[in-house]
Amino acid sequence: MSPLGAEIARTFGTPAVVIDLDVVEANIARVQAICDAAGVVNRPHVKTHKSPEIAKLQIAAGARGITCQKLGEAEVMAEAGLDDILISYNLLGEQKLGRLAALMRRASVTVAADSAVTADGLATAAARAGRTLDVVVECDTGMKRAGVETPAEAVALARRIAATPGLGFAGLLLYPPPDRWPATQSFLDAATAGLRDAGLACRIVSTGGSPNLPHLGELKGATEHRPGTYVFNDRMQMAAGVATLADCALTVYATVVSRAGAERGIVDAGSKTLTSDPGGGLDGHGLILDLAGARIAALSEEHGFLDLSACGERPGVGEVVRIVPNHVCVVVNMVDRLVAVRGGAIVGEIAVAARGRIG
Repeated sequence: MSPLGAEIARTFGTPAVVIDLDVVEANIARVQAICDAAGVVNRPHVKTHKSPEIAKLQIAAGARGITCQKLGEAEVMAEAGLDDILISYNLLGEQKLGRLAALMRRASVTVAADSAVTADGLATAAARAGRTLDVVVECDTGMKRAGVETPAEAVALARRIAATPGLGFAGLLLYPPPDRWPATQSFLDAATAGLRDAGLACRIVSTGGSPNLPHLGELKGATEHRPGTYVFNDRMQMAAGVATLADCALTVYATVVSRAGAERGIVDAGSKTLTSDPGGGLDGHGLILDLAGARIAALSEEHGFLDLSACGERPGVGEVVRIVPNHVCVVVNMVDRLVAVRGGAIVGEIAVAARGRIG
């Protein structure tokens, strides 16, 4: 057990979600440099860290504005003084539209829409706020998640937005699959041509995703990028080839609490810490850094089931191990605080202020 692991266990108990600020800052600087070199604005997605404190580090490094996936995240960020907020999600319903109107009175907000129903509701919020709301049309270029599916639909919705009192058409929101950037270019070219014919300016062309960082600069006309996971990284980013183990700033410290069998054990990090996200078919539920050959084969709520059959030196009860999670974003949302370390020493805690803000 490392001295730091022993100190974290003694001070905070386990499981503990720990971030290395040296690595966080290196990740922020690296991706800012990538965006700068590609000539696109960095608008980081805060869904990964959910922390105004970390968002401010990103802004200080050169990011312009932030992205939120949920209205609740945007409210927390605005309360902390962050401005120029893009909400990359359809906002629907009386409750959310009332909150959006209140948010617009204290922060500059742009929102996404992919239907007339969403756009018409946004106009209601704008009227309540007494100011114009910028809207980007979300487009699907292969992710098959949200977004209009054709350039013609994008132009039609943009025209409706531009003609709606209280709304301003701001541009297009994209999340290209990593292998479909040429197809995305074709979509964008057709959409922007249609917008020009309609007399509409496309001020924002926003792309997204940390896995797409290697493609920055390939999409002619893109103005900004929305990376999120890069700030901490995880096994999924390693598998995608956009991060190394040295880039993984967040680890879960867990204690071996049982060794009831020669080839098995239990750590105190289960699905309520590591989550049950398989990370797109990764082997096991996290990478154990301190036990070569060990696997987290299964999870229950409070138990991580260790398979030690391929592990040469097997741990004893009470040993603290470090785990790189499969998907860091969902892990962060499970805890109220992140333990911050720098240079191998504990330096404090960072609140996950927007934790649980799922609406």
